[in-house]
Amino acid sequence: MNLLRRLCMSLLCLPWLAHAAELKIDQGHGVFTYRTDALLERDDVRTISVPADVAFHRAMHYRAIPLAALLRETGPADHLQFVGNDGFSAEIPGALILNGRGSEAWLAIEDPARPWPALPENHGSAGPFYVVWTQPQAAGVNPEQWPYQLATISKLDSVTDRFPATRPDPSLPPDSEVRRGFAVFQRTCLACHTLNGQGNAKLGPDLNIPHNPTEYLPADLLRAFIRNPQSLHRWPQAKMPGFDRQALSDADLDAMLAYLRHMAGRKAGP
Repeated sequence: MNLLRRLCMSLLCLPWLAHAAELKIDQGHGVFTYRTDALLERDDVRTISVPADVAFHRAMHYRAIPLAALLRETGPADHLQFVGNDGFSAEIPGALILNGRGSEAWLAIEDPARPWPALPENHGSAGPFYVVWTQPQAAGVNPEQWPYQLATISKLDSVTDRFPATRPDPSLPPDSEVRRGFAVFQRTCLACHTLNGQGNAKLGPDLNIPHNPTEYLPADLLRAFIRNPQSLHRWPQAKMPGFDRQALSDADLDAMLAYLRHMAGRKAGP
């Protein structure tokens, strides 16, 4: 009887095992693999509420683990890259995850037995893993710092060290608007685009080769496109989100465009 019971339980577990996903984390000491089932059984998993979820555009509830608890070997000076199964690549500094200003990063875990709803506009699923934030405004968390369909988290060198062809002219003063725009570009654009053939993202086109958007779009149209991509051309399958003023202030948009104009004169092959 006990043997039969164990066999039945094993068979009941097969669908779970078939759909359990894996997240790979490398903090510089080798890759550790975390499975959905093991993560959902941790003592620090919580049910959290996210009132204004970036991906779903509404309130959501998740089973989640504080991201800092999974990244105990990460310090404020470290730099992390979050890569999704869809090619999205978010760059998030350790200082933001450990900010101490009220914003808290969580790893939301999709339970195969209770899957999340589909994303709006036929963008598929946000699972199996999704970085969400509570009180994101406290530390100025950017919408591009909510990576979903997450597959890997890796501690890497900074963007400027890994992708030198994206750097502006080193002779520019530290308070240059172009340098500020480079920082904005890293937060908002590098998650989907490359520049001069450098970057890890695979969703959007390169923003300098063969042509920089500042070379073929007037400034007013480029601004409108960044605010609302559908304002320039209707394309239901488009994946680029719009950046409203809460996500990207006018000053940050000005700085980013200054950086792009500057880089149009610094083209480099991949």
